[in-house]
Amino acid sequence: MGSRWLNYGSMIIDFIWRIALRLGYRLARVWWHVRRPHHEGALVAIYVGQSLLLVKASYRAEWNLPGGSVHPGETPEAAAQREMEEEIGLPPHPLIPAGSVYGTWDGRRDRVYFFELRLDSLPDLRIDNREIIAAHFASPQELRGTALTAPVAAYLAGDLCR
Repeated sequence: MGSRWLNYGSMIIDFIWRIALRLGYRLARVWWHVRRPHHEGALVAIYVGQSLLLVKASYRAEWNLPGGSVHPGETPEAAAQREMEEEIGLPPHPLIPAGSVYGTWDGRRDRVYFFELRLDSLPDLRIDNREIIAAHFASPQELRGTALTAPVAAYLAGDLCR
């Protein structure tokens, strides 16, 4: 019975984290619309064959690629490697730079760097069920009907600066 209670406790903590992340994201978006800050992010397009890994954050409606903010003093590639480990448990792999895109999303002026990783087989993924609540490999056909973040849509459309 002890492990069952620990499991319930973990589920409750995960639920509280998801609520905090949703609330924090909404408050951040309001702040970004007021301040219009400059931001840099890094995303990784992970392919197995033609399928692309998409992740679902607890605080967004759209699917995204693994990645996140570039911290001060951090290179975009280092940020991409760190975020891959944090979000899906994937250890560092050689990444291929794929360009960047500029835009204003969620009220921020954003530059997003893209990297690609091509794998021979499906990796073992570890999601935290707090920030990232789902991961899914989507075929090119599935991507057409999937709600994607604006930077991912720009990447897939090939609208990148090299």
